[in-house]
Amino acid sequence: MSTTISAQLAVVDDRLQAATLTIADGRITAVSPGTDPEADVQLDDQVVLMPGGVDTHVHLNEPGRTEWEGLATGTLAASLGGVTTVLDMPLNSVPSTTTPEALVTKREAAEGQLSVDLGYWGGAVPQNLGRLEELWRSGVFGFKCFTLPSGVDEFEPLDPQQFLAAQREIAGFDGLLIVHAEDAHTIESAPHQGSKAYADFLASRPDEAELVAIRQVIDGVRETGCRTHLLHLSSARALDLLAEARAEGLPLSVETCPHYLCLASETIPDASPQFKCCPPIRDAGNADELWAALDEGIIDMVVTDHSPATAEQKFKGDGDLQLAWGGIAGLQVGYSAVLHHAALRGFGPERVARWMATNTAQVVGVPGKGAIAKGHDADLALYRPGAALEVSVVDLAHKNPISAWDGAQLSGRFEQVWLRGQLVSQGQPMAPVASLAGRDFLRTN
Repeated sequence: MSTTISAQLAVVDDRLQAATLTIADGRITAVSPGTDPEADVQLDDQVVLMPGGVDTHVHLNEPGRTEWEGLATGTLAASLGGVTTVLDMPLNSVPSTTTPEALVTKREAAEGQLSVDLGYWGGAVPQNLGRLEELWRSGVFGFKCFTLPSGVDEFEPLDPQQFLAAQREIAGFDGLLIVHAEDAHTIESAPHQGSKAYADFLASRPDEAELVAIRQVIDGVRETGCRTHLLHLSSARALDLLAEARAEGLPLSVETCPHYLCLASETIPDASPQFKCCPPIRDAGNADELWAALDEGIIDMVVTDHSPATAEQKFKGDGDLQLAWGGIAGLQVGYSAVLHHAALRGFGPERVARWMATNTAQVVGVPGKGAIAKGHDADLALYRPGAALEVSVVDLAHKNPISAWDGAQLSGRFEQVWLRGQLVSQGQPMAPVASLAGRDFLRTN
């Protein structure tokens, strides 16, 4: 049986337009222009039908650090925030996803817990160099590495020689390397005195750390041809480098995050570890430049880098920002926050859907996701612009009630989500939803 949905405002072909969708067996089988008064579902003219978000940078931490976040709580938060596909980072779970066996462990942990579709990143660490293709063939979407210590001992960084070796190896099977790019030496040389002042923390993670590491990444891409993706760009000072690399035709893509676009260092209170992340939130002028780079296509996409922790970890040191765990919990809020702030800057929902659904799926290689189009999964999110959304941590589904978004006043909220054509019950995990079995699953289903 098929279902039809008639929308007066839908994001189709990068435009807001009236459209009628036909859905069968979880997929969109037709997208027709205009509305249909006979459609099974009639949407009013005050809502926008958007593609479900595709968040390719999420830390769910299970198994191993499930007290920080879990598969059930994290994916439920995603569904409540309009996100229908999530890719899980290879850390901070234990074991890290650096072997095929660890990937099996992750998939087994996910069974029966998910509210959205879930895929996995692998990790590139010194211990598995030379064996990455086996993990790629097991179904990960690519390999995350760090150019400085990751924060957890079991996931070690790559030194410059190891980084270049990983790029050569991954280029050999046309995989994807994703990089946390901050230079260890630059950060070690910066001041790191214990302090509760956000300005002191910001000084300890200078822009130059990103610039030095990004130069290293670009040089490696140029030498090896490895498809490489820069994670969570925070510093607008790197944009000229990136624009030159893109103009050169290098296979390099770039993401940023809602907190870098929508928050500003000058408004962050001292002794507030919920705002700590690495690289850090910089000033409002920096955010303006990131928005411009998104508009110009220098930055491809926006993801949350959802990285929560327990209160014990986040408030370690009683507000000393050098001791607190770094990470922003924003999976449930990110799509809405960017829509709100984009509207203030004159960007419509169709642009945000491009940055947070279509491009994320395309850059990472998640076919059938991220767009309202024939042949795609019927992953849909119903968004009501103008509806008041006051963010409160007590209403967020992720495990620990700590977030930089607490108290945010947003205009616009998600009301319903369809995952592969099925309406997700808001506030309840959807069952059964199986973990995506990697790239092969996505190509053949």
